[in-house]
Amino acid sequence: MYSSFMTSKPFASSADLTDKQQTLEVLADGVYALTAEGDPNVGAVEGEDFLVCFEALATPVAARAWLDRLREHTGKPVRHLVLSHYHAVRTLGASAFGADVIIAHDDTRKLIAERGEQDWASELARMPRLFKEPDSIPGLTWPTVTFSDRLTIDLGGDRGELVLAHCGRGHTEGDLVAWLPRHKILFAGDLVESQAALYTGDAFHREWATTTLDRVAALEAEALVGGRGAVAHGREAVRAALGQTRAFLGTMLEETGRVRAAGGTLKEAFAAVHAALEPRYGRWPIFEHCLPFDVARLWDELSGVERPVIWTAERDREVWNALQS
Repeated sequence: MYSSFMTSKPFASSADLTDKQQTLEVLADGVYALTAEGDPNVGAVEGEDFLVCFEALATPVAARAWLDRLREHTGKPVRHLVLSHYHAVRTLGASAFGADVIIAHDDTRKLIAERGEQDWASELARMPRLFKEPDSIPGLTWPTVTFSDRLTIDLGGDRGELVLAHCGRGHTEGDLVAWLPRHKILFAGDLVESQAALYTGDAFHREWATTTLDRVAALEAEALVGGRGAVAHGREAVRAALGQTRAFLGTMLEETGRVRAAGGTLKEAFAAVHAALEPRYGRWPIFEHCLPFDVARLWDELSGVERPVIWTAERDREVWNALQS
């Protein structure tokens, strides 16, 4: 009787159709971040006579709007486009940059080959507002340079270096961060969020919550641009962003593990995780959207499924209807 009166929540972020206010911040000389109230963040770093851009957004049209903002500060050409990982909202706008080189982790290239098409369809259905003019996407984005551990870009002149590093598996198998040692500024991708919920549907929760975040924290950044949310300014704010991310993962692991150990179901695990996280994180961007996919992946991981099952548009709906109705 109770279930007949329940109303399903709108699927993922399909009902989120309101544009968010974008804020461009100059973090240091030639270092830029664009945030947008919980939408995906992007950034750029000036070399002596070129630009390195970090993240590509979901479509070329969306990316060109970001580049128009950036061109108010610099006219240097984009030499390097860095992709922190393979998800569609981070990669499919790449053609707008005209970059000489597109850089990603070795495993990101493998993931694009393995599941890029399915992820494209999945994310378009989950987050339609982010895909401004989806017909402008020419196809999957393919890195032209990949690496396994560390890659350094000499910025030229007295600008120092930009260090790209793989800190371990976390949000995906192939996450990388971009680190400016001279300024102690870190572009962390979706390994760290600042006042935004975590998406963990393709994650390795136990590794992410421990060794991977330990390596990120060891950089001792003084400013951090996470995947979503406001820029963290100062070491205290950076520690808070890292702590928020670690606590979210820790709570998921604790509650899901407890339900599994007691012989419970995935639905019960979702309810327990939701109850534990909602008071702190429930009002933050994409919380309700992410959580069913987060718990489904963690349930698989704790059940011995080493690599995330591919998300398709059909599987998305099945999981959503099972857990968020």
